[in-house]
Amino acid sequence: MSKIRALAVAVSCVACLGTVQAGPQGGHGGSPGHGPGWASPPAHAAPRGQWWDGAHGHGHYYPVTGWHVNAVPAHVAWVPWHGVRYGYYGGVWYSPYGGSYIVARPPYGVVIGALPAFATVVTLGGLGYWYANGVYYREYAGGGYEVVPSPITGVPDGSGTVARTYIYPKLGQTAEKQASDEYECHRWAVNQTGFDPTAAANGQNTVSTSRTDYARAQGACLEGRGYTVR
Repeated sequence: MSKIRALAVAVSCVACLGTVQAGPQGGHGGSPGHGPGWASPPAHAAPRGQWWDGAHGHGHYYPVTGWHVNAVPAHVAWVPWHGVRYGYYGGVWYSPYGGSYIVARPPYGVVIGALPAFATVVTLGGLGYWYANGVYYREYAGGGYEVVPSPITGVPDGSGTVARTYIYPKLGQTAEKQASDEYECHRWAVNQTGFDPTAAANGQNTVSTSRTDYARAQGACLEGRGYTVR
């Protein structure tokens, strides 16, 4: 990955100055406009430059991506990736940007040594994930945790293979907005069709028509929110 391409990845994803501040832990009861498992945000407005990550009941505030940061937290861990140094601390990724830094989205495949204690453990499709700040992680064979694609945007085909769905934010939605929309559309499609692809991967639901209906419902929901789905 070239430095220009890596920088584009970082910019696609916006931040506040200083260290990450997590909001109160959310519950699992849901909130208006969100499906089950969504942690309701506090009643007050989100702090400037932060977003509320309530997916999977996670319930934390994070800096939004793309915002310039003059200095990263003192204990940030640096990870080299294709010629670019990514910094990681408290669920937030950073990338150099000129003489300062920018809050970024991590590339798939990058590995970090440790995750914050408040990362949410999620079991999807019979596999264990850690989730924080719109990013999914899995244990890496060589130690640490690897950034992986979202498991809720794929549908198992009945043979154990997952058909990946590619989602493009054609209205320029932020990475945080896309992560939130993907989760909400997943829950909406499950509620509309009664088919949960994460349960199907465990052999709990293998009806092909339901699988097709789920994919159509999820795609319709995402397209209605301004995404191209393929």
